[in-house]
Amino acid sequence: MGDFWPVDDVLGYLAGGWRVRRVARDLASGDEGSFDGTTVFRPPAGHDGGLLHEERGTFTWRSVARPAERTLRFLPGPVPGTAEVRFADDRFFHDLDLTRGHHVADHPCSADLYRGEFTALDADRWRTVWRVRGPAKDLILTTHYTRAQGPPGR
Repeated sequence: MGDFWPVDDVLGYLAGGWRVRRVARDLASGDEGSFDGTTVFRPPAGHDGGLLHEERGTFTWRSVARPAERTLRFLPGPVPGTAEVRFADDRFFHDLDLTRGHHVADHPCSADLYRGEFTALDADRWRTVWRVRGPAKDLILTTHYTRAQGPPGR
């Protein structure tokens, strides 16, 4: 990968709305799908210093398009400027540190291993690449985020 854009405060960087384009490739079957939608990072009710990540859009797989959505929580991490990412039910997902513009995180899920690579490209673009390997999975999920609106106060 090459050019990384260091981020002093990951929560401040993510705040606001993003256009999302994800490509999902099944390396075993050769099938490819896509997700097109939006993600909004906003303070939750009863603001805990973190952000609620709400993603909505359409996922197309094998020519069938369906609505898709997910919610994650991004909380302040143990080191200033970093984050701890949790599922909506508060289970730990992964850590996130973009102070160097690039971060790799692992998430074991049953017999599968999800390895995420996060790259800040500039003030308005970032990317994630998840490589998923397991007994029944061999996937690459590549997501491009482009800022739809600036974060509050920007």
